[in-house]
Amino acid sequence: MKLKESGFYSTITRLISNGHARSIKAKKNILASLVIRGGSIAVSLILVPMTLNYVDETRYGIWLTLSSLVAWLSYFDVGFGHGLRNRFAESVAKGRFTLARSYISTTYAMMTIIMVGMMVIFLLVNKFLDWSAILNTAPEMAQELGVVAMLVFAFFCLQFVLQLFSTVLTANQEPAKANLIHLSGSVISLIAIYILMRTTEGSLVYLASVLSVSPVVVLFLASLWLYNTSYRRFSPKLNLVRFELVGDLMNLGVKFFVIQIGVVILFSTQNIIIIQLFGPSEVTSFNITYKLFSVVPMVFMIIVTPLWSAYTDAYIREEFDWVKGTLSKMLRFWFLTVIGAFFLLILSPYFYHLWLGDKISISFSLSAVMCLQVVAFCFQSIYVYFLNGIGKIQMQLYLIIICATVNIPLTIFLGKIFGVVGVSLASFFMFALTGLVYMVQTRKIINNTATGLWIK
Repeated sequence: MKLKESGFYSTITRLISNGHARSIKAKKNILASLVIRGGSIAVSLILVPMTLNYVDETRYGIWLTLSSLVAWLSYFDVGFGHGLRNRFAESVAKGRFTLARSYISTTYAMMTIIMVGMMVIFLLVNKFLDWSAILNTAPEMAQELGVVAMLVFAFFCLQFVLQLFSTVLTANQEPAKANLIHLSGSVISLIAIYILMRTTEGSLVYLASVLSVSPVVVLFLASLWLYNTSYRRFSPKLNLVRFELVGDLMNLGVKFFVIQIGVVILFSTQNIIIIQLFGPSEVTSFNITYKLFSVVPMVFMIIVTPLWSAYTDAYIREEFDWVKGTLSKMLRFWFLTVIGAFFLLILSPYFYHLWLGDKISISFSLSAVMCLQVVAFCFQSIYVYFLNGIGKIQMQLYLIIICATVNIPLTIFLGKIFGVVGVSLASFFMFALTGLVYMVQTRKIINNTATGLWIK
């Protein structure tokens, strides 16, 4: 029987084609993203044992920590990326395509200015940094780490600007294309590491080069192609840069920026705290555990990501029934996610063995708390994406400042009591608390009972 004649194909086609045009577009992107992200998950899981075969456990832990340190700087776009996402979606919803293009052009210009500034500062500061002390490694590794840091930072700066194209795709409710670009970079990295394994001895410098260059090359080629084809009407142009729009982008963007800094503290400090309390090898076990359970939020985010800009569009058009129905569906999907996460927890010892053999030992308690962490994160995301889409983020801003202030001492405290498990436990508490507050705020807004801080 041909695929198009099968009952399965007909059912899928009917599910996708029914409903509001906004919902149909979202469902098409969700289905495509599920397939693409499935590939990304497979590639990321294969990359771990391959990388551990190429470099030792300590060097892999160093790479994870160093890359997460540099990734902090991606949040120093002062919120331009998120500001662009909302302003672009609003402009398109109102049919103001030239304004949308000006927002894109202005954001590229500002991000380039910020990137050049960051590069100059790093070149001046790097010579004075003792990376062996920062990463708690042997002093004889200082020179190697300095080279790696320079490589990672240089290509990060290029990615800092180029990744704006992924923001444009997502803002236009086409995250599947952004996911495909990410997958392409991961596949190239996988192939390159395989070649390194066959041709060189384990080198942190080679590893950093491959993993830093691949996404930059793919983003550059994808941007060049799509801005000259299907996204031509949105392609950035120098004469469309309007610096008077910076204030409009930053008015919302600065709030997102502060929230992003809080997210950095909640997420990225985990590796630093672990490496200082327990050493690089524990960073590896922690990140491997997260890598396995990150499958849960990865799948969940495939569903929720297209909804950010869809919420913006619906809110602008005052289509609140669609918003209520979508939030209700997302909550039901979250309950299924919880069930899936706990099945993954039960099977996790078998997955670790199948995946890594006896190279790394992962405690069941760490897996259990990591399971709770990702489930709480998914719950929070249901409401965060709605609030972000409609720009009601003042409550989120205050909460993230409080959480960021409390998180580091809480993580250290729980880490000293429970070991690496305590690090994940602190994140679970933060996500669970904020998720409940965002749920209340969302319900107040859609029921038109929000006042004061709840409506800001």
